[in-house]
Amino acid sequence: MKLKKLVLATILPLLVAALLLAACSTPSTPSTSAPAPAPPPATTAAPPPPSTTQAPPAQPPSTQAPPTQAPPTQAAGPSEILIGAARHMTGMFAGMGQGGEFGFKAAIEDVNSTGGIFIKQYNRKIPVREIMVDSQSDPTKMGSLAENLLLRDKVNFLTTSNGTTGDFVGAANLADRNKIPYISVVGPAEVWGGVRSQMNPPWEYAWALGFAIGTPAPPEDFRSKPGYTQMESWMGMLAKFGSQTNNTAGVFASDDAAGRGFYGGIVQALKAGNVNTIGTDKELGIFPMGTTDYTAIIQQWINNKVEILWGNSPAPEFGTMWRQCQTLGFKPKMVFAGRAALYYTDVAAWGGDLPLGIGCELQWSPTAKNSPGIGSTTPQSLADRWTKAMNQPLNEAIGWDYTVAQVLFSAIEKAGTLDGTEVNKALKATDASTIWNRVVFDANHFSRCAITFGQWVKTDKPGTWEHQVVFSQHDFVPVQHDPIFPIPYK
Repeated sequence: MKLKKLVLATILPLLVAALLLAACSTPSTPSTSAPAPAPPPATTAAPPPPSTTQAPPAQPPSTQAPPTQAPPTQAAGPSEILIGAARHMTGMFAGMGQGGEFGFKAAIEDVNSTGGIFIKQYNRKIPVREIMVDSQSDPTKMGSLAENLLLRDKVNFLTTSNGTTGDFVGAANLADRNKIPYISVVGPAEVWGGVRSQMNPPWEYAWALGFAIGTPAPPEDFRSKPGYTQMESWMGMLAKFGSQTNNTAGVFASDDAAGRGFYGGIVQALKAGNVNTIGTDKELGIFPMGTTDYTAIIQQWINNKVEILWGNSPAPEFGTMWRQCQTLGFKPKMVFAGRAALYYTDVAAWGGDLPLGIGCELQWSPTAKNSPGIGSTTPQSLADRWTKAMNQPLNEAIGWDYTVAQVLFSAIEKAGTLDGTEVNKALKATDASTIWNRVVFDANHFSRCAITFGQWVKTDKPGTWEHQVVFSQHDFVPVQHDPIFPIPYK
């Protein structure tokens, strides 16, 4: 407990300050009465099966309409519920965007297979349609894209893709101004809460799901126990095997706000755990984006006999560095690669056996128990749908954004109307069992998820590599594989 408090006290101010700076510097969408100019044209997500794309059937089959049939009236309501989504479908953050889009569409398919969402105001079910636009992994486009979805496409609700710090700012500002509920996976609770608190007034129509870096939940919260912060999963894994190392660590990070924030936090966490860090007083291991030669950094780690490697960077940067580590003969016993090791398409691009044993936090697993989807969908069946459709191992973002849709659909049905204010009230009252376990929003409009630790495991399945749970503090997320320690090198 003493170590945990020390870690939190030392790392969080430094980490959150860097991440907040990045989030607050993201341009927000301007307040206008017309769509922002020149965004990419909206692309409509693939429609659900024919039986669910039409407005719910009004009459039995007939050769012609009854002569007394009146034209549709306003009381009949809309033919569909429109949700606007700005996602990173191409570029650096495509792994998150593509996985999230698949999960969101799967939830739409599931609810539309029942006829849609029941709206009490109209006494019938209304199908859901998503209108999705690609941000091309540019966070600065998110606000203008969301504005066009709202003003041009007349969507009822908004969501965005998670990719990097501050993706949510423009859309959240827009939602509040227009009293249109916005809900998304956004990343760290600390950043979301910090940015929201700086708004005057704080956002009321924006809601977020994600993880906490190190801030514990309030004592009265059901998540006020081990396993609900990222740092607990990392330090738990380190505590399990750290004594079997020489207690010497190297720290790496890309020279961006997220990388620098995590670099400082990791260094402080390691020092609080009495782990010796090499060169961190001179920021050894921080490298510019696009670096191609890491020899100088790696050689210092080799010279100082580093056996623990821990850091945070985009996947391409880590992949280049890790290949050079192997070429130079640097073979640490433990490697934690935050951000870099989240997605199959990213780690597979590293080549060879480079993903083996690389560790990273896991926020969603298909093995989760007591985590129902819509209808008969379960975490495992959702993962199976992804694998069958994409011929790829798990992308955990499918579970994140399926949950976003699931929570929004539930709130719409509970509100009994498409009125933004009423749906927002229902979101505030959310206490739902979802495919991402239990979702409850706190005072900052944030619902934190359970965190486990995973490693990339080589399998004989298509795609070869799977990110499997090796350390869990939750009885509803079982361990899938024995921890890989030390990493076996050829």
